[in-house]
Amino acid sequence: MNDEFWMNRALALAKSAADEGEVPVGAVVVRDNCEIGAGYNAPISGCDPTAHAEIMALRDAAWRVGNYRLPGATLYVTLEPCTMCAGAIIHSRVSRLVYGACEPKAGAVISTRRTLEEEAFNWRVEAIGGVLEHPCSEVISDFFAARREQIRRRRHGHSGNEQE
Repeated sequence: MNDEFWMNRALALAKSAADEGEVPVGAVVVRDNCEIGAGYNAPISGCDPTAHAEIMALRDAAWRVGNYRLPGATLYVTLEPCTMCAGAIIHSRVSRLVYGACEPKAGAVISTRRTLEEEAFNWRVEAIGGVLEHPCSEVISDFFAARREQIRRRRHGHSGNEQE
């Protein structure tokens, strides 16, 4: 199993988030080629601003292995992590981060800042971006396109149930 295999698993989780009306981001934590944690965005349904996919996957992994530190683990996530998630990745001692699409507005790995490279932190995380970038970008783009269409229909008095 390789990075693309695990990113496909994260993409499946992202689609679960979309099915629940959440921004479709999925994440999986892998160590020794075994999944030890998984999660997807749930801040809306969970009324929890910290319930990003990465946080959910890290919480799941830490609970499953019985340790809040996850050295030797790789976190796969469909979208470049934000500052909060980059901090959690460092504090959990994940060794490697693999992400799909860049997040130009809030990405904190390369897009808006380079949080994982800050000298103040005592843990270094190897980061690799662009794995299955197109499908990872597409799931987000499709979600927001559908959301914009729903808004447009509501503004114009269409319920979407009209018979032609």
